[in-house]
Amino acid sequence: MDNLTKSDLKLLINKAYNGRVKMLKMMRNGSIHLGGAFSSIDIITVMFNKVLIHDPTNPSWDRRDRFILSAGHKGIALYVTLQDQGYFDENILWTYYRLKSKVPEHPDEKSLPGIEFPTGSLGHGLSAGSGMALAAKLDKKEYRVFVLLGDGECSEGTIWEAAMASAHYKLDNLIAILDRNGLQVNGRTEDIMNTSVLENKFREFGWTTCAINGHDYNEIWSRLNNVPIEVGKPSCIIADTIKSKGITFAENDFQTHHCHWDEKKINKAISSVIENQVMELKKIE
Repeated sequence: MDNLTKSDLKLLINKAYNGRVKMLKMMRNGSIHLGGAFSSIDIITVMFNKVLIHDPTNPSWDRRDRFILSAGHKGIALYVTLQDQGYFDENILWTYYRLKSKVPEHPDEKSLPGIEFPTGSLGHGLSAGSGMALAAKLDKKEYRVFVLLGDGECSEGTIWEAAMASAHYKLDNLIAILDRNGLQVNGRTEDIMNTSVLENKFREFGWTTCAINGHDYNEIWSRLNNVPIEVGKPSCIIADTIKSKGITFAENDFQTHHCHWDEKKINKAISSVIENQVMELKKIE
């Protein structure tokens, strides 16, 4: 397995945990979908810094890779990443939850550069991504399409329609990354609508699948840096994650799916994130 350099790991850790702090500061304006944003921020950070071909100075560049956050309620994680990459000014983040803000709870491609598709109703991002990937094949273009899904989202029927069509058209330029944190708004996904085993389901639909640790930067980068997994088939990378990762007192709590905390609890969470950031950095020294 390929490994990142120590300096690369430090960069990614700092960006992901600084992004967590920014999200908590944005919570001062209103509620956020904290749990999934924190479980997916490591994946999104690696993608924008080490995997995607993109240019913040030219968001409409036709050779760019496309990234769709299908689980749009995790949009706050995308916002802090796009801002860090230079797509827009940091001051925009602090307008979160305000009237006419460009950073609403769900991403809107008409509001900000870097957003490919508006996602709010769950289940539609993979269909849109499939269409983009098919267009690339028909136009003989080399860009890839990455779609980040949630495991709770996989109870939506449109996910499986898109999965079937993508395999039929042999869209090996389509990569789904599935944030499997095991929880959704009302509890454990296996209790609400058991879609496991997801590896087997995608495989039966004609995809090549694998599972990784969604908080291991080396694993994320190594796998996403070597796609497609199999030529002629779309790839599904299932990332096992922890809801609210980085806030020790809130990890694996389904009630953090969508929440708003008072100033005291936000500050406590920020302290926890910084402590975990320091611990992660010490691991690679």
